Amino acid sequence: MSRTVFCRKYQRDMEGLERAPYPGPKGQDIFDHVSKQAWQEWLKHQTMLINEKRLNMLDPATQTFLQTEFDKFLAGDEYERPEGYVPPSD
Repeated sequence: MSRTVFCRKYQRDMEGLERAPYPGPKGQDIFDHVSKQAWQEWLKHQTMLINEKRLNMLDPATQTFLQTEFDKFLAGDEYERPEGYVPPSD
């Protein structure tokens, strides 16, 4: 049986993750407040940012950048997109 969370991004009840995506308080916060759909969308977007911007994941500045963009993404604020990015049409 799937669990339901009130999704921070979509501001409605949605299917939640099966487990915290990583340990600690931040992982628990994501588990409690981020829907499965929003998390999957973030992972796809994060991968695009890493690839298009050729980010080095070992660089602390990259980790800080991605955390900031993650917070913006979930809050519905304007977040970084690769140059020339056109969102898919529904």
